Amino acid sequence: MSVAVVFDSAGTLLNTYRVAKDIGNHKLLPGIETTTLTFSSPDRVLIVLPVHSKDLLASPAEVLFSEYLKRHDIGFGISCTRKITTADEIGDILYADDRARVGDLQECIRNVWTVCKEESVVTLNSGAIINMAQRGIEFAITAGGWPFDGAKDAITALHRMGVPTFIASGDRVTKLERMADHLGIPRDRVYGVATPTVKAQIVNDLRQDYDRVLMVGDGINDLCAMRNADIAILTVQQPGDRPEDLYKEADHVVKSVGEVVTIVQDLITARKNCDRDGCGTPYKR
Repeated sequence: MSVAVVFDSAGTLLNTYRVAKDIGNHKLLPGIETTTLTFSSPDRVLIVLPVHSKDLLASPAEVLFSEYLKRHDIGFGISCTRKITTADEIGDILYADDRARVGDLQECIRNVWTVCKEESVVTLNSGAIINMAQRGIEFAITAGGWPFDGAKDAITALHRMGVPTFIASGDRVTKLERMADHLGIPRDRVYGVATPTVKAQIVNDLRQDYDRVLMVGDGINDLCAMRNADIAILTVQQPGDRPEDLYKEADHVVKSVGEVVTIVQDLITARKNCDRDGCGTPYKR
């Protein structure tokens, strides 16, 4: 039996700390769950930006962020949204915003760095939440991530069993590829800037090639992919509250990413036993 495992990134493979800056209220929101914040309004769209933290920190704080993006010809990726919209509609709002400033994102970056600077392997990812109804940037966002204890060992163990692993995440590709290199996941199995719908399609596509596809996630943006998987695994290694829908959808709830290895081992063993005893398919969602 062929098995593949798809992992979300932030909160699943990576211990992640996020902070948002409420642009309208000039308030920093440390430790926020950005996907939950995005999904709390149908008008919000979470975007990721291929911006380098060092470049941003070296720029004048008072410059409009939209001007900075246009000046440096910086694009964006759609990470998470409940609203059906187009990149052109989002771009029209993002590049015309007259409220958010470079200093807002600088504040987010500095806050995140104070939390994760002691970690040996760190990725930083910045972006924004666009409010389509307000037609502007509602929040500036920065996230810092570092591998959970046991994440690399879990990936190694799965590969030794002949089980390929994939990453499907809303984070930007370059960040994910660096972390995949550290974890031992081939870059051609990394899917970045993946919306919930895209994640679900990735799982669907893999089910055409493998007998069983497992989806491992921790947030509401993983729900569609979990529904499409043969086996849905909810990991709660990252502290925080989660919608009840995630628990209802999950076939397994784990406290450590390392527990995924045991679930896969049990699945393969059950298949072998059924092949031997002629009991049919051991698990079909």
